[in-house]
Formats: sequence, structure tokens, C-alpha cells
Amino acid sequence: MEGKQNVEITPENKKPEEDTPKDASICGFDSLHKLLQSTLPPQFFQEVSRLLIGLNCGRALDTITIAEPAKSLSSKHDFDLLAFSFHAEKESLRQPRIVRVGLVQNSIALPTTAPFSDQKTAIFQILKPIIEAAGASRVNILCLQEAWTMPFAFCTREKKWCEFAEPVDGESTQFLQAFARKYNMVIISPILERDLKHGEILWNTAVIIGNHGNIIGKHRKNHIPRVGDFNESTYYMEGNTGHPVFETAFGKIAVNICYGRHHPLNWLAFGLNGAEIVFNPSATVGELSEPMWPIEMIVLTLRRFELRRMGRRRRHRRRFPLRWEVLRVVCLERRPV
Repeated sequence: MEGKQNVEITPENKKPEEDTPKDASICGFDSLHKLLQSTLPPQFFQEVSRLLIGLNCGRALDTITIAEPAKSLSSKHDFDLLAFSFHAEKESLRQPRIVRVGLVQNSIALPTTAPFSDQKTAIFQILKPIIEAAGASRVNILCLQEAWTMPFAFCTREKKWCEFAEPVDGESTQFLQAFARKYNMVIISPILERDLKHGEILWNTAVIIGNHGNIIGKHRKNHIPRVGDFNESTYYMEGNTGHPVFETAFGKIAVNICYGRHHPLNWLAFGLNGAEIVFNPSATVGELSEPMWPIEMIVLTLRRFELRRMGRRRRHRRRFPLRWEVLRVVCLERRPV
């Protein structure tokens, strides 16, 4: 680029009005996006942002004003809120149907050496104000991260973590059902499932909770990694639920769990089955998966929301013109296994 400037990237030259996270991952910034925004001239950042996150209908993403009650919860309980609007192509005869989608990234709350029951209870307590912030923001569909009830330990091959497994209607589902009813919200809850009806087989499962607190259904992760020493078959095998699409009050949704995103036909199958939105709760590290993200995001034209649980700190035809409003909640402190 002509006229480029040499800028020393340090936390000290960050704009004074921006708060520095307690344990940021990149030179004192909590994301690459914020680092670039703070250090590049505006015209350069605009182009870099276009290359990194793309455009929506030919223009930059619109930000959404976050409700004051949600801001208050964010400040009190120390988590970040980001909100954006994605517009569908305008139609002349039909008004857009607005769907508000929430994505949550949360930390574990206690050291992994703490009693498992205490760890799980502490995670529930972290999630409570985050879900309330989503409710205050009038989120319609909320998706939690993969295996949100526990440390993501599936790369360790240690059997003790199986104790976190629970049935579809277990403790975590009961915890979330109350929020679903209170806020008229559909909640996607990815858990380690224990199938009590079939010999207590374990599955990596997403439970779909309806906006009345009812269990709409479940989907089991249908592709699992066997990459080097990272082999999730220590805990569970590929799921047996196919490519289900769930009819909710806010649209037809599907869940392509984690490693399934690397398989284009997986997305295609959900789209052909009628999905309007496909969620991708996942756990990964940037070095392993980040080079593939831009490629994976152009496979289909259905709406995809990817929620990545980081391992270290730091198209089908649309039946309606859909406009998406996305609230992303990030809890900054992480303690990975």
C-alpha cells in the first residue's frame, strides 16, 4: 500500500478510551480485530476489515446499540458484548423477517482440579448473567459453545472427564429451560450426552430447547477428529442422528457441531433438509483451524453462525427475506485444560 506507516504495536499505544482486557491474547488486545483497528490508519483498517470479515450486501456490517440492562450486566460481571446486523437482499413485495441470534463464548470458572460438581455449578453461575444479557437484548435463538458445561478435555484421553456427561433432559437442560421460558428464547445447548437408554453410550450432542422450555430435539456430532494424537473417539463416536433440521418459532435451524464444518457435504445436507440457519459450536485453536475458516465460509449461501471455543486464553433457498441481528457475548477469562 502506498503511504504505509510504520506503527509499533504495543498495548501502550492503544487508544486511551478503550479498556485493555485482563489477560489479552495479542499484544495487550483481546482480538486481532481490535489490534488492527487501534494501530492502522482508518482507510487501511477499512480495507483489511473487508478482507478479513467480508461485507454484507456490499457494505460493512452495521453495529447494533446494546440495551442498557445488558450493558449493566456486562459491566457488573466482566464480559464483553458485541452486536451486529446482517441484511438480506431487499425484496419488493415482502418485508424482512428479523431474527436475533446470540452466540456465547465462556470460560470455565474453577481450576480443573476442583471437584467436578463444583466446576459445573460455577459454570452455571457464569452463564446466568450472560443469558440474562441475551434476554435483555431480545435474542430469539441463543447458541452456547461446544461442551459448555465442562472444560474441553477431549484432547487429553483422560476418562475421568466422562463424569460430566448427562442425559438430554439432565441438569444443564433443566437449568436452561427456565431461561427459555422467561425470555421466549430458543437455546442450543451442546453437551456431553450420556444415553441412559442404550448402555450409557456417550455422544457429543446439541440439545435444542424451544422457546416454551420444551425439548424440540437433539443432534449428535457426525464427524469427529482423528488428527495425530487428537482423537475424540476416546470419548464418543460419530453420531447417528443424520442431518436433522428443527422447526422453531423463529426459523428452521440446524447444528453442525465442530469438526463437521470441514465437510462441505455436511453443510449441503443441512441446507437440502431445509435449514435457514446453521450453527457451528466448536472448540479449536487458531493455528489448527484458522487457515481454513475463509474457505469454509464460502461453501454455501445459507446463514451460518460459527461459535469457536478457543483452546487457550486470550444453501439452501431462503423461504423468507431474513435479516439477522447477532449478539456475541465473550467472557474474557479462560482456564483451559
